[in-house]
Parts: sequence; structure tokens; C-alpha cells
Amino acid sequence: MESSSSVITPEDVLESLMNDGTIDTLRLKIINQLKANEDLKSTTIKMVEQSKVLNTPGAEKQTKRELFDALRQELETPVLEKASKSVWELILDGNGLGREINETVEKVFCRLSGREPPLFAPNGELQSEKGKEKKAEKGKGKEKEKEYRNENDNVDPTPKKRKLDEKTKAKDSAEDVAN
Repeated sequence: MESSSSVITPEDVLESLMNDGTIDTLRLKIINQLKANEDLKSTTIKMVEQSKVLNTPGAEKQTKRELFDALRQELETPVLEKASKSVWELILDGNGLGREINETVEKVFCRLSGREPPLFAPNGELQSEKGKEKKAEKGKGKEKEKEYRNENDNVDPTPKKRKLDEKTKAKDSAEDVAN
């Protein structure tokens, strides 16, 4: 495991995900969800049924191979665009596969960097160590607040102003140290 002082790059995380089979697992989940996408299936079927290739006079005289090649040339780009859009919807879904991807990447990053997950709160904000400490101390808040007030009751709240003479002396002594 890497030490927490080294910088973990996106490439490090990706390499780990590729090496442990996570990328292949996610790819299979995406493929299975695409296969189950009835809207994508019906759209593709409609595109084929309405294709110029199949609706051209004499199409019935062409071989299956000729029809397939012509259909591919006509429909490959629009079908792949629809499929790509569906894949991105899956990847960016905050409640489904997208969430799983985010959590997996975060876990791998934390493992590589020696940090404790989660780094991000459910709302997507970065959880700092101070933020976690503040939440833990919130229950003790009133006690801490009383202690703080008692300690600061004896402190003079007015700011101290330095006089010009004090600033000059401080500057002179800094120059002496520098020389």
C-alpha cells in the first residue's frame, strides 16, 4: 500500500480498478442494463423498420449479407449514439450504477492513499478531518462553549495597537538579524 504522503493520480486508481477486475464487472453491468433497456430496443426496432434500405424497391432481391451491410452503414451511427446516451445516463445516475461507480472509485482512492472512506458526504461535499471532528464534538458543544466563555472572560477584547516607534524597533531588529 502507498504511503499517505505520496500523491495518488487518477491513473493509479484506474490501474487498480483494471487490475482487480472492477472495470470488467462494471462493463458487464452496463451491457446487461443496456440489453434490458426496452426503450433502446424499441427505438432500434423502429429505426430498422423505417430504414431506407429495407423500404427501397428491390430490397427483397438482395442477399442477407447485402442488406445487413447496407443497414449497418445507414443505422450504425444513430443507434450507437442512442446507446452511448443510455450508457452515460447509467454512469451519471446518482442512485444506481453511477453511485456504485463513484463509491467504488472513492474506496480504491482511499485504500491507495491510506485515508478512511467516505471522503464525500452523501450530498457530494468533501468531508475534511476538521468537519468530522466538528460533528463529533457537536454533542459536547454546550460544555465546550461554557469552557471557552470562562477562559475568555479574563481576556481584554480590545485589539492592541502598535505605535510607530514599536514598528520601527521591530524593523530595525529584523534588519540586525538579517545582517
